[in-house]
Amino acid sequence: QVQLVESGGGLVQAGGSLRLSCAASGRSFSRYLMGWFRQAPGKDREFLAAISRTGASVDYANSIQGRFTISGDNAKNTVYLQMNSLKPEDTAVYYCAASNLYPTARAAKEYDYWGQGTQVTVSS
Repeated sequence: QVQLVESGGGLVQAGGSLRLSCAASGRSFSRYLMGWFRQAPGKDREFLAAISRTGASVDYANSIQGRFTISGDNAKNTVYLQMNSLKPEDTAVYYCAASNLYPTARAAKEYDYWGQGTQVTVSS
């Protein structure tokens, strides 16, 4: 099993940036496909990005392509989501998750482990 803890959320003005972190404990996250999702009130959980175990493969949702970047640091057992040019519609709770699939997975049901989430609020 792996335990995931997100951090780095907060309140930011439109056009600003945030970097979310997802720290893994238990099994090394390098054994898993790691993904980021978000969920706004009243909406389904939305896939954002995924990075494969080796980091060689990354996958992004069209909605955030070019603005968000996923990366991983095996030494720190941490996955990051750098978010630039933030918009009010990016406001949501952001989750990281781990999957046993390869090289990518976009459905929430394909992920086995989840963090508790971190709130991101973008003001206009």
